[in-house]
Amino acid sequence: MAIKIGVAQCNFVVGDLAGNARRIVEAAQAAHAQGVRVLLTPELAICGYAAEDLLLRPAFVAACDDAVQTVALQTAGLKGLHIVVGQPLQAPPGAASGAGMGRSVGRTPCVNAASVLCEGRITHRYAKRELPNYQVFDERRYFVPGERPCVFEVVEGAHRWRIGLLICEDAWYARPVAETATAGADVLCVINASPFHIGKGDERERAMRERVRETGLPLVYAHLVGGQDEIVFEGRSFALDAHGALAARAPSFAEDLLVVELEDGAGHGGVRGPVAAQPSTEADLWHALVLGTRDYVEKNGFPGAVIGLSGGVDSALVLAIAVDALGPQRVRAVMMPSPYTADISWLDAREMAARLGVRYDEIPIGSIFEHYQADLQPLFAGRGPDTTEENLQARIRGTLLMALSNKFGDIVLTTGNKSELATGYCTLYGDMAGGFAVIKDVTKTWVWRLARWRNAHDPFGHGANPIPQRIIERPPSAELRPGQKDQDTLPPYDVLDAIIERYVEEDRSPAEIVAEGFPAAAVEQVVRLIRINEYKRRQAPVGIRVTHRSFGKDWRYPVTNRWRG
Repeated sequence: MAIKIGVAQCNFVVGDLAGNARRIVEAAQAAHAQGVRVLLTPELAICGYAAEDLLLRPAFVAACDDAVQTVALQTAGLKGLHIVVGQPLQAPPGAASGAGMGRSVGRTPCVNAASVLCEGRITHRYAKRELPNYQVFDERRYFVPGERPCVFEVVEGAHRWRIGLLICEDAWYARPVAETATAGADVLCVINASPFHIGKGDERERAMRERVRETGLPLVYAHLVGGQDEIVFEGRSFALDAHGALAARAPSFAEDLLVVELEDGAGHGGVRGPVAAQPSTEADLWHALVLGTRDYVEKNGFPGAVIGLSGGVDSALVLAIAVDALGPQRVRAVMMPSPYTADISWLDAREMAARLGVRYDEIPIGSIFEHYQADLQPLFAGRGPDTTEENLQARIRGTLLMALSNKFGDIVLTTGNKSELATGYCTLYGDMAGGFAVIKDVTKTWVWRLARWRNAHDPFGHGANPIPQRIIERPPSAELRPGQKDQDTLPPYDVLDAIIERYVEEDRSPAEIVAEGFPAAAVEQVVRLIRINEYKRRQAPVGIRVTHRSFGKDWRYPVTNRWRG
């Protein structure tokens, strides 16, 4: 006898307990109408992921349980439907307090739980056993681990299906999965909130395929979709048959109700469902940046976005992302030429704004810059021009953008990339001024790749070829002094970005990087710049994480630091 298992791949909002409960109820009603008997929601669906220190508040944890009870009551009439809801839950008496809670250590600890609801009742509860504490994860700060597997029965016709329940990290380890299989599971159901980075989708499917190989059981993987501060979840929920073959896959970066049909018990039957196409790496990255931008702007209530458009490729890329995320009517571009701005820069900026149909304004900063210099001249007597004057121009622009943000409520999207942030090739309170750093985790070489990809594709219907080719082909320059080029002071970007990837994302030592064939002087320069510019990164706006290691929650280096490696 076949059974249908559904996945509510939803975009939840952290702290919106009533809204999240409503989305679960709506998904349950739609799933029940399609004959689904088990509906999986993502990890911590009721409160959103990651709720961070909200989880240290007993009132918040209690309110989450109340919201789950509300879901149970409102779905009581959906006969035969079992709904798995992720939630934080007060731990049972006697559970040890979580580590690192400081003054909160005396509170009752909680678990990262999944509750099984059926016809108005909570029939089972399961506590996550493996708590990740690496990269962006900090679960040992908030949770204590569970100790036992959870298998619950669902009757479909004359057959009793035994559903083995796991939460995210549990399924990356053999032991919890093996114990769930030993407890009699016919199928493994895993609820997840696993942040995106390039290549992560394939990693998940490979890891889950290994669990299937070990147990001989089919597996259904329910995943979150949406942006939350710096992290993005891409959805791409999936199902594997008992041989590890892909049997179903939901779309990436979109909400979906994935319905999977399993035949027979004991994991020996077939698994069927729709299989969404796998996007290219560039498409995945583009959709991650668009979704992260849209959700940050909309979930935080900003009416739109304003961008300083320079005529360079970084700001051009951010403008294209913003338009795909919000639509042209909610995006404003401002060009602020200085005495060193090339004519082709403002010509290309005008052209791009016209192609995308956004509001475009020009505010020349020459006269403001002259006033600053005149007022500072008595204090600077005897000292020639240097980076001080360059930074003044950037800070004037930042001030103007923030003034527009204050007046109209739009958020300023900064345009600096990972290569610049790593090396400090950016101005504190200047081009770093803003509310959200869209390409903070995108290196310069990836900026060019994405610009070319977007010119060749139009995924959101806002026009192909939005970025003038000259913007992509020009040698990059901050245009803060005559004839300035980025490569005057930095290694070529292919070398620079390769060193950053190895040092930042892979934790390679300088000696190891040099041993790979990179110039020792370039490695020493880049590593030094990364070290001395930590103070800038600490003051940078939050931005979207798309690599294995970004300058954000998973990069925690001291500002005061003399270790050179």
